[in-house]
Amino acid sequence: MTENSQQPQPAPTTELPTQYAPAEVEGKLYERWVERGYFEADAKSEKPPYTVVIPPPNVTGSLHLGHAFEHTLIDALTRRKRMQGYETLWQPGMDHAGIATQNVVERELAKEGKSRHDLGREAFVERVWQWKAESGGQISGQMRRLGDAVAWSRERFTMDEGLSQAVQTIFKRLYDDELIYRAERIINWCPRCLTAISDIEVEYQDDDGELVSMKYGDGDDTIVVATTRAETMLGDTAVAVHPEDERYKHLIGKQVKLPLTDRSIPVVADEHVDPEFGTGAVKVTPAHDPNDFEIGQRHDLPAIAVMDEHAVITAHGPFQGLDRLEARSAIVAALRAEGRIVAEKRPYVHSVGHCSRCKTTIEPRLSMQWWVKVGPLAKAAGDAVRDGKVKIHPQEMEKRYFDWVDNLHDWCISRQLWWGHRIPVWYGPNGEVVCVGPDEEAPAGEGWTQDNDVLDTWFSSGLWPFSTLGWPERTESLAKFYPNSVLVTGYDILFFWVARMMMFGLYAMDGTPPFHTIALHGMVRDQNGKKMSKSFGNVVNPLDWMDKYGSDALRFTLARGANPGVDVPIGEDWVQGSRNFANKIWNATRFALMNGATVEGPLPDASRMSSTDRWILSRLNSVVAEVDAYYEDYQFAKLSDALFHFAWGEVFDWYVELSKTTFQAGGEAAEVSKRVLGEVLDVTLRLLHPVVPFVTETLWTTLTGGESVVIAEWPADSGFRDADAEREIETVQSVITEVRRFRADQGLQPGQRVPARLTLAGSPLAAHEAAVRQLLRLQPEGDAFTATATLPVAGVEVSLDLSGVIDFAAERKRLAKDLAAAEKEKAQATAKLGNEAFLAKAPDNVVDKIRGRLTKADEDITRIQSQLEKLPQA
Repeated sequence: MTENSQQPQPAPTTELPTQYAPAEVEGKLYERWVERGYFEADAKSEKPPYTVVIPPPNVTGSLHLGHAFEHTLIDALTRRKRMQGYETLWQPGMDHAGIATQNVVERELAKEGKSRHDLGREAFVERVWQWKAESGGQISGQMRRLGDAVAWSRERFTMDEGLSQAVQTIFKRLYDDELIYRAERIINWCPRCLTAISDIEVEYQDDDGELVSMKYGDGDDTIVVATTRAETMLGDTAVAVHPEDERYKHLIGKQVKLPLTDRSIPVVADEHVDPEFGTGAVKVTPAHDPNDFEIGQRHDLPAIAVMDEHAVITAHGPFQGLDRLEARSAIVAALRAEGRIVAEKRPYVHSVGHCSRCKTTIEPRLSMQWWVKVGPLAKAAGDAVRDGKVKIHPQEMEKRYFDWVDNLHDWCISRQLWWGHRIPVWYGPNGEVVCVGPDEEAPAGEGWTQDNDVLDTWFSSGLWPFSTLGWPERTESLAKFYPNSVLVTGYDILFFWVARMMMFGLYAMDGTPPFHTIALHGMVRDQNGKKMSKSFGNVVNPLDWMDKYGSDALRFTLARGANPGVDVPIGEDWVQGSRNFANKIWNATRFALMNGATVEGPLPDASRMSSTDRWILSRLNSVVAEVDAYYEDYQFAKLSDALFHFAWGEVFDWYVELSKTTFQAGGEAAEVSKRVLGEVLDVTLRLLHPVVPFVTETLWTTLTGGESVVIAEWPADSGFRDADAEREIETVQSVITEVRRFRADQGLQPGQRVPARLTLAGSPLAAHEAAVRQLLRLQPEGDAFTATATLPVAGVEVSLDLSGVIDFAAERKRLAKDLAAAEKEKAQATAKLGNEAFLAKAPDNVVDKIRGRLTKADEDITRIQSQLEKLPQA
């Protein structure tokens, strides 16, 4: 059959405790694994490499269910590959999280009555490093709690020296290749964080606002425009209409008076305007709207900024110094006073962008920023998937990927922060601009200054698959472990992170993509499928569940819900169920050890085995093959389900139970079954280990005496199959299941013993009579046996003597009453569903409910009639 990774040793004599206590073993086991170096990766190894990078959590973060879910999947993959003989590297590390981290430290300073400007840039950055050393990175300890098998000695941080060199190197190369440039464009500006943010860091939600229609110009030159941001009208430099709109052709090229100002603005014709929307005329504010900026570029319009970085009005006049929302109300009131308001709609629900970090409403703003020219980079990223160099799993997610990379706008990479990688560009006293590489000296002398901005956090994390391996140096680790084998990440950051890694990896690594496969998973939701949110009150701290039920229970629950690309609902009762599974594994292994299960010596020849032994070994090999196929297809839910049903349903509930009579009888058959049971448990524990590492480590080392299941050999399908044995045991299962169902229907207690006659002559089930009787609590028939019920099942007969156990007359009366009630329910449901008037008026959910009642009534009638037929006549 399958082989252990080490020479089989006798199981230790130490017995397992009566109960599994996760809190007493998990921490100790994890530290032992780390101390022994099981998770480390050797670049000099001749083993084939298997590399996965951790999506670097923010240094400000703590473990949430999304992390626990993703880490469980990655951990399962890497643990299995390690057992298969690969040199595995699960690369750990953290992201410096520019905006989030700066916000944390600024809040700390605010408690002291200070701002970052009080400290100055250098001292503030030093303060952030101090905060990181003292408080940052608590998630690392939480990852240990979960069991993450990462190479801790290789842990990296996006601001450490090596990664900073990588950032400066690629910036310089992109700059020299004219793929990085500086330009004044409309950006998303957060007035709270006081920085630009990229399109993908803007969260859109429906907000209650106002739609105000206002009149520009006078007399025949009047034109009406509508806006949700009335305060921006102070910066209008045109009104645009469609060139074919007959209503406004007479106005094109004319000037109209801009209310509340001493300016007149032109009416321009632009095909961007939709004549069917609103009045067909739009106000143009090039400094405060991306579409207006494009119109302004096409018509050479001036861009007048009317707000500062705090979103406070700077335009001269009575509104100067007002916050944008204060100004909005004041301007509408002023326009109303002048008779310029044509219509007002409140509330007007519309989609509004918010900063994903602080939830402040975003302000589009004209600003000088640094940009990546993404055209050629994005094309390469798209082609890599189209050409099959990189596979996206599940494949249906490819469309989302192409929709994104094929339509990428240039990427704004500068941020107006102090914490982050400072842009390596210096400006000279005479307008000089110099980009400095990592091995170059910055310009010295009077008048030279470095750019104040830092790079978008996603710029450095986009280098993660190769910067963590020592790039730009051609290190042994880079040669061994690049490209990564697979990227496991949520579909929600397909655009944030995945596309950037693809672009940078292909650019920096001579066309070699950063990974072979992108395996996308869904989001964790509550048990009702609702998004987890503090505002909903349904956020769960995974540490609480791990404290209560053990890390294995949480991991197994998450893995069982992990269908590729699909969101994962999770509830506490499911985690509790997984805890029960861990306890079942524990108790069954403990029973096996108490009954002499062993891995010592080779497996006996199949000719010496019972059909029960051959059946479980045949099923075991089928499950090994099934689990392998699911792993290769990233079907974590299916492989977890397969292992659950095999371990609990077949090994523990059937094989162990069917073998009890053999163990009790002793002799050669018992010795053979003990060895088979040891083999089955050995392999099953190894199959389960990647998903539930802690309980399997304790049980496997106790069972086998091996050093650790972490470094044990992954089971292989030996090819052994025995279809005859499988059919035979399926028949035994059918008989036992059917008789158990009958006993339950008759109200017998599970432990209540009943005289029975089994007609098994000529049946392969004859060899299982002792086990069948024991599992069904069936006594020998005796001299006074009377067959009051006979069940023909799977070609055999089981006759039961229920006299003295059941009052047949009372039972028949009870069942007759239940049958009458079910028939009445059926008649009522049938009548309603046959009433056309009722069906025409009743809501669909009411009709569906009645159909359900009819179906249940039919099922009840069939069941009760079957029970009555089996009862003997009084």
